[in-house]
Amino acid sequence: MLDSEGKKNKVASRVIWTVVSIIVVLLVVVAISGYSYFKSGLKPLAPNSNKRVEVKVPVGSTSKQIGSILEEKKVVKSGFVFDYYVKSKKIANFKAGYYELKPSMTLNEIAHDLQKGGASEPLNSGRVLIREGVTAETIGKAVQQSTRFSKKDFLELLNDKEFLAELKKKYPDLLSSATNAKNVRYHLEGYLYPATYTVTKKTTLKQLVEEMVFKTDQVMKPYYSKIKKQKQSVQKIMTLASLVEREGDSDKDRAKIAGVFENRIDQDMKLQTDISVLYALNKHKETVTYKDLKVDSPYNLYKHKGIGPGPFNSPSLASIKAVLSPQEKDKDYLYFFADTKTGKVYYSQTYQEHQQIISKVEDKDK
Repeated sequence: MLDSEGKKNKVASRVIWTVVSIIVVLLVVVAISGYSYFKSGLKPLAPNSNKRVEVKVPVGSTSKQIGSILEEKKVVKSGFVFDYYVKSKKIANFKAGYYELKPSMTLNEIAHDLQKGGASEPLNSGRVLIREGVTAETIGKAVQQSTRFSKKDFLELLNDKEFLAELKKKYPDLLSSATNAKNVRYHLEGYLYPATYTVTKKTTLKQLVEEMVFKTDQVMKPYYSKIKKQKQSVQKIMTLASLVEREGDSDKDRAKIAGVFENRIDQDMKLQTDISVLYALNKHKETVTYKDLKVDSPYNLYKHKGIGPGPFNSPSLASIKAVLSPQEKDKDYLYFFADTKTGKVYYSQTYQEHQQIISKVEDKDK
C-alpha cells in the first residue's frame, strides 16, 4: 500500500500532467488559431467589394504604422499580417500621400500602389471621379460630394441653352447632333468623359463641365471622319455606345453586342434592353419587372423602336470603338444573354434558341 507521502506524490503527478496537457492543448489551439488568422489576413478583406477607401500615409510612416492605418480604414484584415508580408517579400520604399484603395485588393496590389506615390491633397476634396457607364445624375452627385457645386446647378447647366450654344460653337463635330436632339433628359448626357477632374478655388462650374466635354472631343477626334463616312451622327454612336457599355464587359462581347443591336435596327426590331428601362425609371434596380417594361418614356426601348432620344450614360472609348466596328453582324445574331455568374455571353439568331439558352443557363446555375 502507498503511504500518505506516496499518495500525495501520485496526486501531484496527476495534477501536473493535467496542467501540462491543458497547456499543450491551449498552445495547439492558439497555434491553429494564429495560423488561421495569419492565413486569412493574407487574403483580400472583401474580394467582391467595389468600395473605394481614401487612405492617408503620413511622411516617414513605417510598414507597421501603414498596416495599422490600413486595418483601421478597413482595407486589410490585419495590419500585423500586412507588416509581416511586406517585410518577408522585401517590399519597401512606401511613399507618403493620399491613396484610393479597395478592400478587394490583394496585399501585393496594395503594397505596390503604395510604392508609386499618392496625391499631395485629399482625393475627395476638389477631385471628381467619373466612372465609365454612369449617368449624369450620378456624376452630379459626385460633383456635389467633392466640390462646392450643387447637383441641382450641375444638372441644370447640362440643359442651359446659352451654355450649350457656346459649347456647340467650340465643338461642332461633337455636339451638333446632341444639341439638336429632341426629348432628351440632359443634352450633355453621354458627353461627360469618364476621368478624374481637379477643381480648384478658381474653377467655375462651367469650366468643369466644359473640361469633361473637351476630353470627350479629344477622344472622338480620330473618329469623326469615319462617322461621317458611315453617314451616322455622333448622337447615335454615343447612344449605342452607352447601351453597349452596360451590356458587355469585354471588348470582344461589346463589339458582338453592337452587332446584335445593328442587326435588330436593320430588321426594324425593338432593342428591348433593360438599360433603357432603368434610365426611363430614373432609378437603380437589381431586377426589372414586367410592370417596369411599361414605363411611359421615349427612353423605354421595350415600347419604342430605334435607339431612344440620346445616350443613357457616359460610355468608355472601348464601347465607342465597338459601335464603330461591330463584330459578327454577318452571323445574323438578334439576341444575347449574359450569365451573371460566369460573365459569359451567349448569342442566338432566333427567339426560340434564345429561350433555350436561358433555360439551360438557369438550370445549370441552380
